[in-house]
Amino acid sequence: MPQTWDPERYRANAGFVAALGAPVVELLAPVPGERILDLGCGDGTLTAKLASLGCDVLGVDASAAQVQAARALGLQARVADGERLDFDTEFDAVFTNATLHWLKDHDAAVDGAWRALKPGGRFVGECGGAGCVALIRAALGRGLAKRGLDIDSVNPWNFSTAEAFGARLRNRGFTVEYAEVFPRPTPLPGDVTAWLETFAENFMKGIPGEERAGFLAEVQEDLKPDLCDVAGKWTADYTRLRFRAVKPLGAAD
Repeated sequence: MPQTWDPERYRANAGFVAALGAPVVELLAPVPGERILDLGCGDGTLTAKLASLGCDVLGVDASAAQVQAARALGLQARVADGERLDFDTEFDAVFTNATLHWLKDHDAAVDGAWRALKPGGRFVGECGGAGCVALIRAALGRGLAKRGLDIDSVNPWNFSTAEAFGARLRNRGFTVEYAEVFPRPTPLPGDVTAWLETFAENFMKGIPGEERAGFLAEVQEDLKPDLCDVAGKWTADYTRLRFRAVKPLGAAD
């Protein structure tokens, strides 16, 4: 049961992802006329923002449904695997938001970004960082353990430290200008079950379909003391890894 992406459900339950991406766009500092690759473009919200600033943007995403949604906005977008990018010195920048933590092989993603960039180009992004949704993961783990299931076998997320990710960038040849992991508690538009239905399908791989609603209700009840306030507002315990790196002029591929 791999993670699937429904653009309408994503917009309803995860619109904050693009809304909170503005600082990453600022860190990118896009210049009109630049050719930019949006790695993990989703439904194209931030891709459209970059295009509106005068950039020539190509969005790529592993989800055909999300790519279709991006194309519906009039954007250039295509299906691609972030661990197997096949571009060759085509872009002034590679931009990514809320995608890299879905990729198990960060070295492959970094290598693909390196090859996609022109010398002097920059790789700028944000994703979940070490400790991201730790409370949510712990509650999922308890619910799965009660059913004899192991969370590690179904966990799709790869949350890196700034030190480890910075080292990957430097090992590939990038000059790392900035890399930081920081907490960013994130208010949710609904309850945590809606969030789990949007982002945590993988964890229900071993749970029969008729039992999943009960599992989600149990996880929500487990999390309520930690993530829900007295007014019934839910906040996810996000941490983010944000970085900016440059491919040096004269760098060889």
